[in-house]
Amino acid sequence: MVTYIFGITLASSGINISCMRVVAEEFTLGNDLGVRKSANNCIKISLIFALFASLIFYTHSDFIVKYCFENKVSENIVYLICISLPFISVSSAISGYFMAVRRVYKTVAGQFLEQISKLIATIILFNLYVTDNSLEKICFALILGDVISEIVSFLYSILIYIFDINYHFSKLKINSSNNFLFRIFRILIPVSLTSCIKSGISTVKQLIIPSSLQKNGKNINEALSDYGIISGMALPIVMFPSTFLIAIASLLIPEFSRYYVKEDYPKIRMYTDKLLIGSFLFACLLTTFFMIFGDNLGIIIYNNSEVGIYIKLFAPLIPFMYVDIIIDNILKGLDAQTNVMVINIIDLVVSTTFIFFFVPILGIKGFVISIFISEILNLTLSLRKLLKLEKNFDM
Repeated sequence: MVTYIFGITLASSGINISCMRVVAEEFTLGNDLGVRKSANNCIKISLIFALFASLIFYTHSDFIVKYCFENKVSENIVYLICISLPFISVSSAISGYFMAVRRVYKTVAGQFLEQISKLIATIILFNLYVTDNSLEKICFALILGDVISEIVSFLYSILIYIFDINYHFSKLKINSSNNFLFRIFRILIPVSLTSCIKSGISTVKQLIIPSSLQKNGKNINEALSDYGIISGMALPIVMFPSTFLIAIASLLIPEFSRYYVKEDYPKIRMYTDKLLIGSFLFACLLTTFFMIFGDNLGIIIYNNSEVGIYIKLFAPLIPFMYVDIIIDNILKGLDAQTNVMVINIIDLVVSTTFIFFFVPILGIKGFVISIFISEILNLTLSLRKLLKLEKNFDM
């Protein structure tokens, strides 16, 4: 999955926000032709990037199987990943278009269709194909189910996109310069580069955590168990309510982009203040809830009291995590997406370095401390950048 996610990053990182930003700007200006051209260009670029990523994976399949999969599965898994990347990338660009023109419900419907088709396809494949505990067959069924769902989602997205853009944007009117490729690549290239760097560092970080815990004296099973309890059980519970916040936050990018294009700085300040206060209060309520009911949640959901301890331990971090989600999306709407990615890279470098040097000494406590350092540092740098931008508005 780490390898698959890196492939998706290589194929589609930056295309969603590029399409969202440029289309939102043209939509704000009432430029129908600009919307069509910018959206179509983004889709073409997404396909080119994805084919390039698929080619890299295809030509380096031996390397991936040997060093990423440790020769436990065959190259067929890599080939399935290659097939899926173009569908994922184009769907990502189309999703950016629908968010920019304020018809998010069409994207949501596509995501729902994708998840349903993935569920059905995976169940059928497991029943027909996985007749034993073969790791090869299990991985093949899982990835093939994902590929099928991505194709279904792509077909829905492309059909609904063609209908939507022909129905809503048929006027051949131009109100701005048509340097769409420059504007798209100005966002896409730095975001793609920083996303790949971030994904690479994140992969290294995930790989060194169990080995660092082993150096503290734990065997591999104990190390993976401790790591799994925190990252696979406690943190997903703590972060689950952020699903609703992320859904709202993703809509901030085109909205703040519109205000930014129109130089409506008073509205930017007003909505920024309201969003930060609202997200902070929401996070404080959740912190209180998890502090009170953390032990119960660990028992009810996992039948594991240790999970409840970590839920309560990470509860005070929720305001830092949740407010940072809002700030990051506001910054992306204010043309500071590169800064967001650089901040994330700095955060990963610092936390990975801490894990490498201190987890072998401190053990699982060191891993917990690294999470606190990561979240607090990320919020501090993001908030500092946002305040700096607001100060520039006054000049």
